[in-house]
Amino acid sequence: MEDLIKELKQEIIDEFNFEDMTAEDIDTEAPLFGEGLGLDSIDALSLMVILEKKYGIKIEDPKDGKKIFSTVRTLAEYIAANRKQ
Repeated sequence: MEDLIKELKQEIIDEFNFEDMTAEDIDTEAPLFGEGLGLDSIDALSLMVILEKKYGIKIEDPKDGKKIFSTVRTLAEYIAANRKQ
């Protein structure tokens, strides 16, 4: 799980061009949206594309996305439970 968390943190850094950050800078338990990393609804779409392309996971219900994209840990747990690749 820790490897997946680190991988996700790096994906986030790369996707959103957080050039001054390292994986260690991202708190695994901090919110991805709002006060935490400050991602927005457009960023959520980018995360959904990463899930689909890299892990073979498609989120059908947007209400589920809010829970899944809560923190890096909730995202990693969802991927670990649902990954197809």
